[in-house]
Amino acid sequence: MSFFERIQPFLVLLSVVAGLLLAQVEWFANLASQIIVPLLALMLYATFLPIPLKDFRRGLGNLRVTLVSLIINFIWTPIFAWVNGAIFLANNPDFRVGLLMLMVTPCTDWYIVFTGVAGGDVALATALLPLNLLLQVILLPVYLLIFAGRLVEINPIELLQSVFLVLVVPLLIAAISRQIIRKRKGDIYFQQILAKISGLQIISLNFAIASIFASQGQVIIQRPELILELFIPVFLFFVVNFILAERIRHYLGFSYPEYACLSCTTLARNSPLSLAIAASAFPMQPLISLALVIGPLIELPVMVLVSQLLLLIRRRDVN
Repeated sequence: MSFFERIQPFLVLLSVVAGLLLAQVEWFANLASQIIVPLLALMLYATFLPIPLKDFRRGLGNLRVTLVSLIINFIWTPIFAWVNGAIFLANNPDFRVGLLMLMVTPCTDWYIVFTGVAGGDVALATALLPLNLLLQVILLPVYLLIFAGRLVEINPIELLQSVFLVLVVPLLIAAISRQIIRKRKGDIYFQQILAKISGLQIISLNFAIASIFASQGQVIIQRPELILELFIPVFLFFVVNFILAERIRHYLGFSYPEYACLSCTTLARNSPLSLAIAASAFPMQPLISLALVIGPLIELPVMVLVSQLLLLIRRRDVN
């Protein structure tokens, strides 16, 4: 894990504070909403570049863990997120949509780090990554139309256009760039590029977060209870899915490395990807994007705690 990746939670908090301060500067607050989507598209390009999509079939090597993780991520979690939002966010439909978008997009980077910290099967986690990415890109519009169609006004054509411009275009450009760089410069040079571009990913994300809070700073200042309102359903998601993975482990007899991988891939979420879609598809409903910024502030500390709990479980099993 690079230095910037280790301090990412603190950078997110710093970006939030910077955004709230910049919200007091009228000209920047007006500009901020215009630069969010380009920043997130740049971040997604940097995110997609290291991912070898042609290797997604490797995820089928361990069919049991792969199938269970896909069922939890793409069947159970969307239903649970909808019920969770209906119970705790009944009076805030925009936050319900933001919660749904956060929950239905499995992480495509950090979960590998947490799997490694917890002593899980990193090779299996890496093999699951392209599969998770492709399915969430395909299914996110479907989930929105099914679960959020009655909460907010959704134009299917505009939604698909947003998905194409914000997700598919960076994904295709990244895939083409990957092939050109590796073919002309070789793998060693490509790895050097990846080492440098990871910083671009973090910088773009944090500038986007600062811009979101700058554009919506007055809302947060006037309604600080919004953060607490989102905390309960997000935290409940982590608790329920952590227990679910633990129960499945015992029922199916997964080894500890398989269990740690399953737990991390069904807990960590891909908020930047959802945030890019929300900023593009729902520009007039900023609370949706706001929910997707607040979510990681809860998620990152929880994932640190989860990795330590998994290590405690491993030590308990050994003893």
